[in-house]
Amino acid sequence: MEIRADVPAELIAERIKGLQETMRSEGLDGFLLTQNIDIYYFCGSMQNGYLFVPCEGQPAFYVKRSLWRAEKEASVPVQPLGSFKAFGQRLRDDFPSLFGAARPVRIGADLDVLPASTYMKLTQLIAAGDGACSLIDGSGAIRRMRMVKSAWEIERIEAAAAAVAEALEAALPALQEGVTELAWMARVEYELRIRGHIGLMRLRGYNQEIATGMIMAGASAAVPSCFDGPAGGLGLGSAFPQNVSRRPIGRNEPILIDLGCCIDGYIIDQTRTAVIGQLPDELQRAYGVAESILRQAEQSMLPGAIPADIYNAAVKLSEAEGLRRHFMGYGADQAKFLGHGIGLELDEWPVLAEGFLMKLAEGMVLAVEPKFTLPGQGVVGIENSYLVTDKGASALTKFRDGLIVL
Repeated sequence: MEIRADVPAELIAERIKGLQETMRSEGLDGFLLTQNIDIYYFCGSMQNGYLFVPCEGQPAFYVKRSLWRAEKEASVPVQPLGSFKAFGQRLRDDFPSLFGAARPVRIGADLDVLPASTYMKLTQLIAAGDGACSLIDGSGAIRRMRMVKSAWEIERIEAAAAAVAEALEAALPALQEGVTELAWMARVEYELRIRGHIGLMRLRGYNQEIATGMIMAGASAAVPSCFDGPAGGLGLGSAFPQNVSRRPIGRNEPILIDLGCCIDGYIIDQTRTAVIGQLPDELQRAYGVAESILRQAEQSMLPGAIPADIYNAAVKLSEAEGLRRHFMGYGADQAKFLGHGIGLELDEWPVLAEGFLMKLAEGMVLAVEPKFTLPGQGVVGIENSYLVTDKGASALTKFRDGLIVL
C-alpha cells in the first residue's frame, strides 16, 4: 500500500526556517518538539518520537515507531530513536557544535503539553554531558507561529467546512420530535465520517476532550460541565459528563448543533440553532442578540484589531440587551471568551478574550461563537469560522446562517 507525504516539503522547509529565526531572536540553541501535533506541523509525520531542530542546520526526527512510515511521510531526516536512555548522548553526538559549546545550552520545548515525568527525564538525559543544558518553555513561540495559516492549510479547513455543511444538510430530515440526542448525533457522525472526517477533534488544553461536537436540546444543553465552553450538556454519565444524552428531543425547545469536522488534520467549527416548531419568545430574542454579536465581530476582525477589544464589545452588547449573566454560559460556569483560533487543534491562538492583546493578522483563522445559556430552558447561539484578510473577516463556514426551523 502506498504511503506518501501529505504536507508539501516546501511548506515544512518554510516552517523550519521560521522556527529557526524565532530561536535566534529568543536566544535558543535548539528546539525539542515532543507533542504529536507539533511534530506533524514541523515535519509532516505524526509517528511516535521526538523532533529536534537546531537553530542552524538540518533537523532530525528520532522515531520510536513506525520508522518505516516516518521515512515515507516526513520531509526532514529520520533516524531510529534507539534506547531512550541514550537519547541525550545521541543529541550530543549528532549536534556536537551545539552541545559542545562552552556556554550553557538553551533548548526550547513545548512544555505546555509535555508530561512532567517526561520533562524531568529529558532534562536529566540532555544535561548529563559536559556543560550546562536546560529545557526552556517555547510553547508560546510555537502557538504564535501556528496562528497564521498557509494557503494549503486554509484549503483543508475549507474542505472540512464543506463536509460538515453537507453532513448537516443530509442529517436534518432525521431530526424529529422524540429522537434522542445520542441517536441523532450518531446519524450526523455517520454523514461526517463518509465525507472524510477523521473522527475526532484535537485539543491542546489539559484534560479537555471533545468528540465530533455537541448536539443538545432544551434544558440538557444548559447543564454545566467540565468543558471550557459556553454549553456543557448532560452527557452519558460521570465518565463523560458533557455533550449528548439519551434524552428525547422535544417540540418548541432549542436544539444546539455545535459541530466540527476534521479533514487531513484540520478543523472547522460551526454552530447552528434549530427548533421543531417555534422557540419561546425569550429564547428567540436571545438568539437574535447572538446574531447581532456575530455581525459586530465580523466588522471588527481586521488586521491590527485587538482580540480583547472584540470580546469586550460583545460583552457590552450582551449587557445592553440585559443578557450579560447568560452570555457564554451562566453564573460561575460562564466561558470567558467569544472566539478561538482553529487549525490542527480546536483551541489555538488567537483567542477573543479579555487580556489577549496580540493583534489580528492576515491568515489567522478564528471560530466566533456567541451563545446564551438560559438554565432550565436551553442554549441558543451561532458560530462561524473566519479567515482574517486585508478586507476583513471572510467566512469559511459553508452552512447557511439563521435559525433552522423544522
